[in-house]
Order: sequence, then C-alpha cells, then structure tokens
Amino acid sequence: MHPDILTSLSGIVGDRQLLSDPADCWPYGYDNSRQHHLPEAVVFPATHENVIEIVRLCNDNRIAVVARGRGTGTTGATVPLHGGLVISFERMDRIIDIDPDNRVAVVEPGVTNQRLQDAVAKHGFFWPPDPTSAAYCSIGGNLAYNSAGPRAVKYGTPRENTLGLRAVTGSGDEINTGVYTTKGVVGYDLTRLLIGSEGTLAIITRANLKLSPLQETKRTMQAIYSDINEASKAVSRIMAQPVTPCALEFIDATAIGMARRYAGIDLPQDAGAMLMIETDGSESSIDAAVACIHDAACTTGLIAFKVAKTVEEVKQLWAARKALSPALRTIAPKKINEDVVVPVSRIPLLISGLESLSKRYAITIVNFGHAGNGNIHVNLLIDPDDPVQMQNAEACLDEVFDLVLRLNGTLSGEHGIGIEKRDFINREIDPVSLRLMQQIKAQFDPNGILNPGKLFPVA
Repeated sequence: MHPDILTSLSGIVGDRQLLSDPADCWPYGYDNSRQHHLPEAVVFPATHENVIEIVRLCNDNRIAVVARGRGTGTTGATVPLHGGLVISFERMDRIIDIDPDNRVAVVEPGVTNQRLQDAVAKHGFFWPPDPTSAAYCSIGGNLAYNSAGPRAVKYGTPRENTLGLRAVTGSGDEINTGVYTTKGVVGYDLTRLLIGSEGTLAIITRANLKLSPLQETKRTMQAIYSDINEASKAVSRIMAQPVTPCALEFIDATAIGMARRYAGIDLPQDAGAMLMIETDGSESSIDAAVACIHDAACTTGLIAFKVAKTVEEVKQLWAARKALSPALRTIAPKKINEDVVVPVSRIPLLISGLESLSKRYAITIVNFGHAGNGNIHVNLLIDPDDPVQMQNAEACLDEVFDLVLRLNGTLSGEHGIGIEKRDFINREIDPVSLRLMQQIKAQFDPNGILNPGKLFPVA
C-alpha cells in the first residue's frame, strides 16, 4: 500500500490502530474457511466517524475494503481477495445502551454475541440469534451473514430481530435504516437488505437490536427413530402443533455412528436418526408443552423418548450432538461443510439423495442441523491433499446443490455465500433478479470497493 495512504490512515486512527507489516497482517487474511489472501494493511477504527473517513479515503483511491468481525465465517466472505484494507471491528465493541422498557439494545459491531447475551440477561432478556460460535463471533458478523442458530426455529434470525442500523456506504456516506420501534413502514426496508449482504453494500457501525424476554424454564428432550423417514415425519408433526420448540436439532445415522464410535456415546445400535428438542415457557405450562411435543413425536418408528429432569441429564442428552464437531475435526480436519435448507417434509428425500451421492463418489457424508426449519449441515469428509478425492468432492458438491434446488430448497441458511458458493447462486437466482442485485450494489458502492469478488459469480 502506498506510504501516503498509510500516513493518512495513521492520521485517522493513530499508529497503534494500524498494521502494515505482512507478518502482522497475515492473521487477518483468513476466516474459518480454508481460503487466505494477505491484506496490504489492517485498521482498527474506534468510532463511526473513523469508518467514514477510512472508507472515503479508500473510495477516492480505489482501494478494496473488507469489513471483518472475528473471522468465524466458513465461506471466505472476509477473505481480502484483492489485498487492500481490512477494517477490523474487534476494538469497536461498546454496548451503547440497553433499554429494557422498550426491549432494545444498541451496540457496536465488535460486541460478541455472548457478551451481549450476558449483558441483557441481567435485565431479563436475550437476543434470539445464537450461533454455535456465540462465545467468539461478533454481532457485526451475525448481521453480515444473517447467522441464526437453533433458536431461529421459534424466535427467528437477525433479520427478524434487528430494528435499525447505522452504516457507511462505499462512497463514505452515512445512512440510518429502520426504526427504534417495533413497527414502522416508512420507505424501503434497507435494514433487511443490509443484513445478510456480507459487507458488499455498506459497513454496519451500530445496530438497534430487538430483545425477547427470557422464559421461566426450559425442558430438553431426545427422540430416537428407526430411520430418517420416521424422524422427518415427527419433525413435521411437531412443527404443525401449537407448541413451537425453541430448538429442534437432527443428526442422521452416520452421525450417530460417529458419535458412538469416536466419543463413546451410548446410543441404540438400531438408531437411524435422532432429534434433540427443547421447549421453553412458564413453569405452569411447561409440562403440558412437553406432553404436546411427546404426542407429536410418537410415530411408529420411535425407539426411545427421554426428558431430562436435571442439569446433568440435559448434558447427557446433548452429548451426542455436541460430540459431533470435535469428532469430525479429528477425522477430517479439512472437511467441506455446507448449510443447505429444504422444506421440512423433504428432509428424507435430501438425506436419501445424499446417501446415494456418498456411495457414488466414495465420500463419507455426515448430516446434522436445525431440523425445525430444514437447515441441514452437510459435511463431506475429504482429504484436500488427495487430488482424486478433491475432484470427486467438487463433482459431488455440484450434485448436492442441484438436489437441494430440485427439492425447492436454498443453497445457504446461515453460512452465507462468500467465495465458496458465489459461482452457484445463478442456479437459484434468476438472471433478472441477479442483475437487479448487481445494480443495487452499484448504487451503494459505485466504485466497487466494498468486499469485491464476493456473492456474485465472477464474469
């Protein structure tokens, strides 16, 4: 990066908030994908005004800008493909206000999800999005990806739980979107447009988040089935009755076998699928809610149904699901992890199709995820150092996406597009819609400096 630009950046944020040595910049060139590109510099803004000045400087000099939270994304969306500047928000992490009377929290993008949850819990609230990486991931990243987690089945994603945003466009202009109230229809909904846009339209510097009251109590259940068809039938029945679970997780037979084999989890040998179910509510109604879910879960293929009565029993029931990620990292540290979504009733067709692809390409595929909204994490266990296996994996993944779209699904539920899926989105999005999206991008970012090379297929 030109010395004059570095001098200008230093003038905006100070020498201690700027990195330009390649060794110092190196860690900011990757996220939780296997992609890496070295940025030319990394800057740590402290204020919204800093961000405006930084973006205007980069826009004037046509320097690529990538906004970064904590790098937990899996699709390469924060990898600086064009070098340029990474704006890291890890030090812009103030909880500006918690307003219990109006159920609103106002935060900067660098606040971690868990820190927000801990802060609002003291007032009797929570923010519904709860990604697995909550202890480390940032609110800015949650918004950029529309990352949700298990609670989305009942409480929704960041799009449903964000009232308004302050952001900086690619031209360096400040915009304020949305409202502070829970209702408002003035103008276009730019808030929902920015959420999930992966930093390609504007850089979020503040968010008004909608809080939900903490429930009095929660119950955890585990249901084991003879096969995926019976489990899927139960999912449809559970989601059709009045008590909406606050978590409804699924693991397939391969995943069950892996949890049993590598983590020593005691599960029935004839288990073909498992559901983890949680419901929350008042003390006076929780037992009735559990009974409703039990009745819905009882299909002819139900092998076992357990309700945890103590904290220790809750841990035991969740043990198989929580053992999966460590087991997969041990077996295949460089696995391919996709987060496709299909209608709930079509989960069996997805799983059976994946089983066929697994046999055809000789690749182990492990499936688990958020069954309540059909968001299944498809894990291809491959060795990226084996060229034949990588070639098979690419062909297999191509067919996985075609299968998902044939089932009226979508290519990503919460991991985003980034680099990994950008060349596939024109299979899901029609040419006119894609062109409109590119035109919207040009309005927000006329010189194309914001996170270039992401989302849209490379021409």
